[in-house]
Amino acid sequence: MKIPTCWIRSTLIILLATCFYLNSIASQVPKVVYLSDYGILPNTGTNSSAAINKVLQTILGKTDKKQSLVLKFRKGRYDFYPEGALSRTYYISNHDQDNPKTVGIAFEQCNNLTVDGQGSDFIYHGRMLPIALIENKNLTLKNIHIDFERPQICQVQILKNDTINGTIVYKTAPWVTYTIKDSVFYNTGEGWAMRPTSGIAFEEKTKRIVYNTSDIGVGTKKVTELSPGVIQAEQWKNPKLIPGTVVAMRSWHRPSPGVFVHKGKDIRLENISVHYAEGMGLLAQLTENISLDRFQVALRGDQDPRYFTAQADATHFSGCKGVIVSKNGLYENMMDDAINIHGTYLKITKRLDDKTLVGRYMHDQSYGFDWGNAGDTVQFIQSGTMELWDQKNQIQSIQILRDKADDPIREFKITFKQALDPVIDPATTAMGIENLSWTPRVVFSGNTIRHNRARGALFSTPRKTLVERNLFDHTSGTAILLCGDANGWYETGSCHDIVIRHNTFINALTNMFQFTNAIISIYPEIPDLKNQQKYFHSGIIIEDNLFETFDKPILYAKSVDGLVFRGNRIKTNTAYPAFHWNKKSVFFERVAHSEISNNTIDGKKSELTN
Repeated sequence: MKIPTCWIRSTLIILLATCFYLNSIASQVPKVVYLSDYGILPNTGTNSSAAINKVLQTILGKTDKKQSLVLKFRKGRYDFYPEGALSRTYYISNHDQDNPKTVGIAFEQCNNLTVDGQGSDFIYHGRMLPIALIENKNLTLKNIHIDFERPQICQVQILKNDTINGTIVYKTAPWVTYTIKDSVFYNTGEGWAMRPTSGIAFEEKTKRIVYNTSDIGVGTKKVTELSPGVIQAEQWKNPKLIPGTVVAMRSWHRPSPGVFVHKGKDIRLENISVHYAEGMGLLAQLTENISLDRFQVALRGDQDPRYFTAQADATHFSGCKGVIVSKNGLYENMMDDAINIHGTYLKITKRLDDKTLVGRYMHDQSYGFDWGNAGDTVQFIQSGTMELWDQKNQIQSIQILRDKADDPIREFKITFKQALDPVIDPATTAMGIENLSWTPRVVFSGNTIRHNRARGALFSTPRKTLVERNLFDHTSGTAILLCGDANGWYETGSCHDIVIRHNTFINALTNMFQFTNAIISIYPEIPDLKNQQKYFHSGIIIEDNLFETFDKPILYAKSVDGLVFRGNRIKTNTAYPAFHWNKKSVFFERVAHSEISNNTIDGKKSELTN
């Protein structure tokens, strides 16, 4: 029997296709490498900095970037010291620009990589940036605890408080080391010493911030050591610091985050816990698509003797695009917000011609990194009234302006495709410029934010933002803030499509911090509000949330066109005395096209009005 030629041809095509498919599948099967096979072992008590980075360089140097690679640590404790660590120059948004940084582990320009700590503790010593993820694509970091042996925040407990004479006796936590020089108290550590200048007071049993204290002065001058670890401060007067109160004494330095992500794409952080960082828990900048699942900036459970975590925000995203997803996280006891998402306005300093401007980074903690690329879409804003130009533009070219090649990036010469409006001229009006191409969509869901200083969550992006099913528990200040500022921090920008729903807010506003006008505060900084003609924010829906509160203010809004507040339940309690200056449940300034409907207070329908 003769087999037809067409059948043979079809069979060969199927076989070839099958072989191609199988080869393709085989190439997608990740290669798993156990670092223990290279001598990287836990629980040795020795410095792992040099050894780990050397092994990583060897493994990654031998791996094709198209090959998916999984690096696995054996579960245990790994210690990292500055000696033998990497030295890198990183300009990190919203941090101190003190370079170089001492880096524990750096993954740079890696593709298709998964790093699995398998629940390991990475313990850092001195002042270090624990993990840097630089210019990676398709990278996953998971199952790691990041901590420091001796944090720069000094924890003390009040033993006695003589409010008449202004003398307080406190005891340092067991891990704290210190020195007293010329009657001044210095917190010390491995290669560093500092005098705390401010403090946050926590309730001994709940680990919540003490009601109506905010930032406090601390007793570090005119001190006497009564016995080892027991200090008497003669000029510390604060009647709210009852014996048993725990104070986190701190400075305002923020040199490095726990995890730094720069110019990445498709980055995933899963089951990562940052127990301490001298800056933010996570700082991601200029990154496209980043996902956090079970990311924590948190204590080590209920029995952890510490009362603090990060020195600043838990997570912070600057100049990112694509989508930011943060879900199932725990953010507690940090010294600032749980999440802050924004871009950076450049201040326009010169108009060179009809298509060319000079723009400059203004804040001392936000410069040194790229701002835009040819083809990016931008918009302009008048700083005084925070009014946006309807006309957008595109970058034709962008050039860094600096005297020397190694100077940090602060200023750009930007040429645009279309001619500029003649009014856009810094000689007559203070103005900023925003890069719209580097703005993200956001999903923030299923997270718990509690017992922290300042605020809960900050969102500043014009793209679709969903905030749902989160628990805001004693956030101390405002739980959710929508801001925008082209005068101080120069953090963009206006929100145009945000939904806040199915969240629970428990006793926010126990303290006063910046922008804390209500539990949800829509508060762009507008120096000249009376002359503003347009609106800064728009398209905001707040619905089906539960507010449990001891005080009056629920919602504050400024400069919004299109605001819905409906179906929300408000339950009042007497957990604390009401003290806020704002006595209105809803307080609007320049709000148009608003809807307030179907809300209840203590189970009864209430017509909340401004």
